[in-house]
Amino acid sequence: MAAHASVQARGRRRAPARHHSALSWAVPVTLGVIFGCYATAIVRSGGVLTGPLLALGLVSGAVLAVLCFGLGRIQDRLPRELRAAAYGVLAGGSIGFLYSLSGASILRASVIGLIIGLGALLAAFYHFYTRE
Repeated sequence: MAAHASVQARGRRRAPARHHSALSWAVPVTLGVIFGCYATAIVRSGGVLTGPLLALGLVSGAVLAVLCFGLGRIQDRLPRELRAAAYGVLAGGSIGFLYSLSGASILRASVIGLIIGLGALLAAFYHFYTRE
């Protein structure tokens, strides 16, 4: 029985299409909608919803959704320390921003964001360290 080498196909091979699962975009969109609604509710303080308030909610929610989606795309390529730091920065920055909308000083909002970010960093590092 004679064996032969397989012949490679000539021409360009197409890269397989990358399909994102439903959760890879549904979770960031949901977080963005919740974040935008909450940001709008903080600034509105029970008043009338105006155009600038709606724009604030839409832009802040869209930015958070894009950042979450981007982090979800690259998280597998990052070492666990940098991945945990990225989640800590994202959580601390978003909570610090929301807290600053309530009328708090920049220093106080930064401290709250730093505390939340450090907590998220430690929790994410623990999660990644015990799962790898």
